[in-house]
Amino acid sequence: MRKPVIEFQDFSFQYDSQSKPTLHNINLTIHEGEKVCIVGPSGSGKSTLVHCLNGLVPFAYKGEISGNLKINAKETRELDLFSISQTVGTVLQDTDGQFIGLTVAEDIAFSLENNAVPLREMKDHVQKAAELVQMSSHLNARIHELSGGQKQRVALAGVLVNDIEVVLFDEPLANLDPASGKKTMALIDKLQKESNKTIIIVEHRFEDVLSQPLDRIILMNHGQIIADVKPNEVLAGPLLAENWIREPLYIKALKYAGCELTKEMALTNVEELVKEAFQEKLANWHASDHSTTQKVHETESVLSLENISFHYPNKTNIIKSVSFKLHKGEMISLVGANGAGKSTLSSLICGFEKPNEGIIYFGNIDAKKDSIKERAQRVGFVLQNPNHMFSKQIVFEEVAFGLAQKNVSEAELKARVEDTLKVCGLYPFRNWPISALSYGQKKRLSIATILVMEPAIMLLDEPTAGQDYKHTTELMTFLEELTKNGIAIILITHDMHLMTEYTNRAIVLSSGEILADDSPAHILSNPELIKEANLKESSLYELAKHYNVSDPSHFVEQFIQYDREVRASEQRTTELY
Repeated sequence: MRKPVIEFQDFSFQYDSQSKPTLHNINLTIHEGEKVCIVGPSGSGKSTLVHCLNGLVPFAYKGEISGNLKINAKETRELDLFSISQTVGTVLQDTDGQFIGLTVAEDIAFSLENNAVPLREMKDHVQKAAELVQMSSHLNARIHELSGGQKQRVALAGVLVNDIEVVLFDEPLANLDPASGKKTMALIDKLQKESNKTIIIVEHRFEDVLSQPLDRIILMNHGQIIADVKPNEVLAGPLLAENWIREPLYIKALKYAGCELTKEMALTNVEELVKEAFQEKLANWHASDHSTTQKVHETESVLSLENISFHYPNKTNIIKSVSFKLHKGEMISLVGANGAGKSTLSSLICGFEKPNEGIIYFGNIDAKKDSIKERAQRVGFVLQNPNHMFSKQIVFEEVAFGLAQKNVSEAELKARVEDTLKVCGLYPFRNWPISALSYGQKKRLSIATILVMEPAIMLLDEPTAGQDYKHTTELMTFLEELTKNGIAIILITHDMHLMTEYTNRAIVLSSGEILADDSPAHILSNPELIKEANLKESSLYELAKHYNVSDPSHFVEQFIQYDREVRASEQRTTELY
């Protein structure tokens, strides 16, 4: 029997700044060598639970603790932060916030230097840690030159260099493209199997986590553990949907087709699903063609890129002959691997950089001579982190800031700001300090600061990264309403679910070139394109192939349309009540 490494016994915690406990009577045991995934909506208590495990509670976040928490049979109340860090290591969601050294080797060695480990021994430890994460050939590389997946590995090596027992991963997939995310999960699985470390993963991209085996799923909500079960059990039942956790697409498709799922089935992997009755039900559902897809009529073009190329001085092209059009009221996805050129292309559209070749048109206007101010009136850029966009303390003042620079009259400024706040659902909070808003409200506020300027185009960088399904749905429903008013939207995203659920068109970028400009269903049903662009084949396509459904690509298209109709119907019902 494996020994318990982490033991919560009737554990509760209340922050000093709050009137009620965040965690209520937690009873949880995690054993040596287990790999568990903690899921739950935002505000469910996941982050606080992790902070209790790695010592940030109570050393950084003060509050009242009741009950017991033991790590390796030692009560954490009797341990200091340093002692806890020798057993429990955390890999942060934002790996850039975890780096200290300039090079890979320097960063991995940081904690060893603090512990005055002799140089020869230090080099040996660094080499071994780098080998564990397959980064030993990059020890002299500079951190800022690494891809997102490589940064994730270096951050992990910086934790593993101390030979800790428990590794916490906080949203490890949030900033990674689909293929890199899959590789990260494979690396975590390899680490667990070869070193017998205890792995705890907190992640919203639940289907991607399931690409590798898990021992248990711990579902949290309202500061309590709702379920602590095997993956098959939570996939078979309604708990995920009831607690606003996005179900894997293939599980949703099986349920739509009327397939009865039980916890005895192997539900975590499409290839392991064996049920002859499913084949008939899926074929019948596909044949019935529930979708009511209507042909999308193209409206006027608001943005045209014609043979755009760009390179920094004395370097090869980063963007290579890119051409596409964006139409009024259209929402599209811009996808591709980390380093594909998405951010550079965004900078060109927003005017932060100027193309070396080609022309950018806004409507019929050649934007070559635009100033930054003029470009900002045409296209608004919403950063991934809303906190990076604010310069004022109060909500109303923040939304008014851009208009104030244009010297509009006080009456017009007040009217436009109030109208924008109403559209964004923030009018009741107009006099609130920004710091008092939730993350989702801050996200909408960052959009409001752009929307008030009345741009024809909005470009959003990873708009839902790190957000739960409920807040993602709220934000994307809001953006869909904006498109009905004629605003065109470009979403830069690694989230293939988001791409399929909300956009009819996606542009795939790789090495600065457009590989495809097509529907999400066609893109995610093209194995060659997926491999070249570092994406991930849709589990819907895998499901259709597994059960020999005719025309798997159409099956994916049909699911996307049907699912949109189901969600729209649910939204209308919610609004009625």
